[in-house]
Amino acid sequence: MTATLHITGDDASDALLSADPLALLVGMLLDQQVPMETAFAGPKKIADRLGSFDAATLARTDPDDLLAVFKQSPAVHRFPGSMAGRVQALCAAIVEDWGGDASALWTQGDPDGPTVLARLEALPGFGEQKAKIFLALLGKQYGFTGSGWRAAAGHYGDEGSYRSVADIVDPASLTKVREFKRAAKAAAKPAKA
Repeated sequence: MTATLHITGDDASDALLSADPLALLVGMLLDQQVPMETAFAGPKKIADRLGSFDAATLARTDPDDLLAVFKQSPAVHRFPGSMAGRVQALCAAIVEDWGGDASALWTQGDPDGPTVLARLEALPGFGEQKAKIFLALLGKQYGFTGSGWRAAAGHYGDEGSYRSVADIVDPASLTKVREFKRAAKAAAKPAKA
């Protein structure tokens, strides 16, 4: 893998995301109800506190111990209990279904975009939107070239868009993504009479 991601603003966190497919997948899982930088910095916090970061270790860690890792200040997520459980379930699925190799989701059997999307949607904690965003991230920044990935990712795969973490490559693009999200949120709110 040759991707160099710039998501968190922290070199060490971004280096882990760039080098470790599981870290990127866990960061995406955590990207919910917290700023993107916080979510994607989570894997580095977990790795530092556990002393390792692999699916088998995370899957078999005592749930109370993993919860303590998530709660330690600064917390991995604003909802440490539910997110520790989700990360553990995700890692258990990666171990059971993919031999502990998160990258197998997009490399095993030379899959096309729709196949990877289906594999992502089958993961615990990944709905359609999260799966599409992650597929776009794989295609735009992580070197995935499976046919049909842009179409399978929907609008998140659009070239030149600034809709999600898939489009963040520097501080300027982060600002554009934030502006897009703010505008989308404002448009979704019902008009007050």
